[in-house]
Amino acid sequence: MEPQQKYVGSPVIKKDAMALVTGKPVYTDDLAPKDCLIVKVVRSPYAHALIEEIQKDKAMKVPGIAAILTWEDVPQKRFTMAGQTYPEPSPYDRLILDKRLRFVGDAAAIVAGETEEAVDKAMKLLKIKYQVLEPVLDFRTAKDNKILVHPEDSWKSLCPVGADNARNLCASGEEGNGDVDQVLETCDLIIDQTYHTKANQQAMMETFRAYSYMDTYGRLTVVPSTQVPFHVRRILSHALDVPKSKVRIVKPRIGGGFGAKQTVVAEVYPAIVTMKTGRPAKIIYTRYESQIASSPRHEMEIHVRVGADWQGKIRAVDMYTLSNTGAYGEHGPTTVGLSGHKSIPLYSSVEAFRFRYDVVYTNEMSAGAYRGYGATQGMFALESAVNELAEKLNMDPVVLRERNMVKEGDYMPAYYGETAGSCALDRCLERARKMIGWDEKFPARDMGNGKVRGVGVAMSMQGSSISGVDVGSVTLKVNDDGFYSMMIGAADMGTGCDTILAQIAADCLGCSVDNIVVSGVDTDVSPYDSGSYASSTTYLTGKSVVKTCETLIKKIVEKGAEYLESRPEETEFDGEKVYTLDGEKSISLQDIGNRAMCGNGLSLEATESHSSPISPPPFMVGMAEVEVDTATGQAELIDYVAVVDCGTPVNPNLCRIQTEGGLAQGIGMAMYEEITYSPKGQMYENSFMQYKIPSRLDVGTIRVEFESSYEKSGPFGAKSIGEVVINTPSPAIASAVAHATGVHIRELPVTAEKIYFGMKGQNRK
Repeated sequence: MEPQQKYVGSPVIKKDAMALVTGKPVYTDDLAPKDCLIVKVVRSPYAHALIEEIQKDKAMKVPGIAAILTWEDVPQKRFTMAGQTYPEPSPYDRLILDKRLRFVGDAAAIVAGETEEAVDKAMKLLKIKYQVLEPVLDFRTAKDNKILVHPEDSWKSLCPVGADNARNLCASGEEGNGDVDQVLETCDLIIDQTYHTKANQQAMMETFRAYSYMDTYGRLTVVPSTQVPFHVRRILSHALDVPKSKVRIVKPRIGGGFGAKQTVVAEVYPAIVTMKTGRPAKIIYTRYESQIASSPRHEMEIHVRVGADWQGKIRAVDMYTLSNTGAYGEHGPTTVGLSGHKSIPLYSSVEAFRFRYDVVYTNEMSAGAYRGYGATQGMFALESAVNELAEKLNMDPVVLRERNMVKEGDYMPAYYGETAGSCALDRCLERARKMIGWDEKFPARDMGNGKVRGVGVAMSMQGSSISGVDVGSVTLKVNDDGFYSMMIGAADMGTGCDTILAQIAADCLGCSVDNIVVSGVDTDVSPYDSGSYASSTTYLTGKSVVKTCETLIKKIVEKGAEYLESRPEETEFDGEKVYTLDGEKSISLQDIGNRAMCGNGLSLEATESHSSPISPPPFMVGMAEVEVDTATGQAELIDYVAVVDCGTPVNPNLCRIQTEGGLAQGIGMAMYEEITYSPKGQMYENSFMQYKIPSRLDVGTIRVEFESSYEKSGPFGAKSIGEVVINTPSPAIASAVAHATGVHIRELPVTAEKIYFGMKGQNRK
């Protein structure tokens, strides 16, 4: 049967919507057994120190304390907490507990007890003697610094990513196409600037958490709030030094992740307590812990040179990214690549490019994955440079992009040599221009009250899964009465992938979306899936759904033909029944399902996997209108329009919510969110009182539309949407401020102070 598009493209309500809005117990802490030991981590007050001695006698005497673990009590086997496909590109540089502590907040000891009060008391009584060492706190001086963050011999890198712990390098590399220096020499104009993005916190509402217990068969079961259940199993196996067959991961609903939960931040702590005590254990991170000891966006400083001729043809891009991975290397080697690979290919006019990078260790909190995954930082740098180029050329930045942007069918040397098989970027730009009234508002308007409104533009692209690496798998089976069970390994983290995949399956099988029961992830029974990251689920796992449905339909036809005493090639399935092509005989799916329960040798079940050799980029254009008070420098976002090409939007409502949410996070990064450290390496923004994330009142008007393309390698023409949507606000807002005030802000966030002092001629470039 040919798939009929009834549910794909429709705003189907999420399958878990009613449970979530009515407060049903579906999250990790809701499900944890009442007798769990409470687990907490004692954290280092120093950026760099060695533990000389831990006295735990007094702490152990506190009533209700079950275990206090130090580095001497846990396996000394290095691993990475990064949830990535094996062999992991992130270095093995972690221990559950280490004698060397590498940032303020690093784990020094684990305390577990019957009550939170007992654990808190024991933590105060625990006496730790430290040898305080000099830290590396400036990532610009980390490479080849005499102070080593990881001097240990047991450090290792599994993949050739240019890592060298003896140089404080987590990764290093260079690639390019053409002779950049030669092309730049012949350019009429060169923009040469450096841009700085700070670490950002994902700030999901549900903090890091997990609980664990030993099952009847002596196997460790962990229930974590995670995006990567199968990777958690492997990571815990390595960290605990137990066979993977002894570990089971079950994923409940999760209250947001945004990449933070692609790192195994908290799971090892209750797991090791359960292993040591045999008792259920749980850890719930406070917001304070989530701010100071988690997995934020990588801080990056990006030096960009863009060369063009006087007609506005961009001829060369030279980019160097310095990335701060912090104390550990999670996602360090992989995020940095996107800063160049997802920004430079936006401009197909480029004759030559060069992309170089270093990822360095420092004694600051370890970074990790955050929506956009390095592309966000790279887009701020390159799109800002292109906006500055437009100013130097006295050219409308929209016109400059129209002359240089990638179009459908273009070859993209900087994007792994792929071709843009589906690209509506030009239509996105034109539609956004009309939506915001660009021609009337560019570059700025004096409002006559001491306030000026400027407009700014930026483009972005991302990917759809990691090509040749990521795997999506689906199992579908026909049950009695003919309803379907669909088991997936992809982790729904609030995005609605359970619903999206059911929509695709319903159209392929010709049934109601309510006729498909979707099961969450249990590593014992779910088919393998890399996990929910890299904008992969709809595109990759969705294609697995299509393949699985095709296989299952063949089995349904085969079984139906048997019951009709016909041959499979003489029968067809229409979603409700199997019938002979002459129209004389038919049998309903309900009857097939029930009859197959008795005397049947053919399992009506199918499992298929999918991995894509390409990663088709979604594209997007964002435009911002910002009002600046020229007396104070205060900037207010008035209007933000975004037009997205995600191929075929499978569920327009969920696509719109994804886009609006990603834009809100991007606006937070652009205007509000700041990370600063004390001279001793203590992070100041350790609560939502200091770390400002925007509320609904702070993001102005957000307007979202879609321009569809058709990606033939995706399910029903779909590409990804999860990450591309966060990338445009920073450069668009910075450009709007520049048009309003003449001040170019190249270090985020864009604050009133920076604008004010820029207007006064201080720090103005």
